[in-house]
Amino acid sequence: MIFSILEHILTQISFSMIVILITIHLTTLLVNERATLLDSLEKGIIVTFFCITGLLFTRWLSSGHFPLSDLYESLIFLSWSFYIIHIILSFQKQKNYLSSITAPSALFTQGFATSGLLTEMYQSKILVPALQSQWLMMHVSMMVLGYAALLCGSLLSVALLVITLKKNRTSFSKIKNLVKEPFFFSEIQYFTPKSNIAQSTSLFVLSNYYRSQLIQQLDRWSYRVISLGFLFLTIGILSGAVWANEAWGSYWNWDPKETWAFITWTIFAIYLHIRTNTNLQGANSAIVAAIGFLIIWICYFGVNLLGIGLHSYGSFTLKNI
Repeated sequence: MIFSILEHILTQISFSMIVILITIHLTTLLVNERATLLDSLEKGIIVTFFCITGLLFTRWLSSGHFPLSDLYESLIFLSWSFYIIHIILSFQKQKNYLSSITAPSALFTQGFATSGLLTEMYQSKILVPALQSQWLMMHVSMMVLGYAALLCGSLLSVALLVITLKKNRTSFSKIKNLVKEPFFFSEIQYFTPKSNIAQSTSLFVLSNYYRSQLIQQLDRWSYRVISLGFLFLTIGILSGAVWANEAWGSYWNWDPKETWAFITWTIFAIYLHIRTNTNLQGANSAIVAAIGFLIIWICYFGVNLLGIGLHSYGSFTLKNI
């Protein structure tokens, strides 16, 4: 009873913090990026992280098993993983644009999990026989950590693609305007460093330089985060195969969840292979990562909508409003 009350309180506090933090985040993006607002956002994220950590720990004590038995618990753990990645990346020099990717991921994932849309999952239940194993913590935690890292890395790649596309459009329009402008050799004498053309060209070159630097940083951090997520995903799939052999007598059953997990693993293996080629780094590898972003959500969330297969215990229904 005490654990249930404490869990309810932590859920309400964390959801209230989510609403406040999303408001602050949107304010910094759309209105004004003030240092005080950014500082409040970071402090609020830390408070929310401790709330969700307490929520997971309380649910663990009340249920007697690691809280990863259904979609609600895995969503909470997924948002907790996002917070971990966000806190680690916040120590980096380029934390501003990195946090703009990781913070919304954590906030919206936890907001959905604690919003009340998921039914019949808030109360802990007795584990089904297939889940009553020590492999539960190893397999599911590695898979969810892998999903979190791969999603963050893929979002960095999506940001890279957006900036690259914008850069190419800006460059094309600048060149087009220069070609259209009439030019006379007699006007060369009036070209001074302080002229408008020289100033606009300098700003254009400087802007392209900073964008190129940002693209390189996004590509580098995307590769690092995806590599970490790929390692977690590989460990999760291997441990799941061992667990499947103990529970069902076969290492692989081509269950929908298993199949999409293998597709996810293949997509990011292709990404890592492409990334090793210096000529294909940047936008080319980012396209593969962007495809992987969609595949992850199909594997993690979309398959649960079907409610079929050996992993059907993770299916869910939405509350009728």
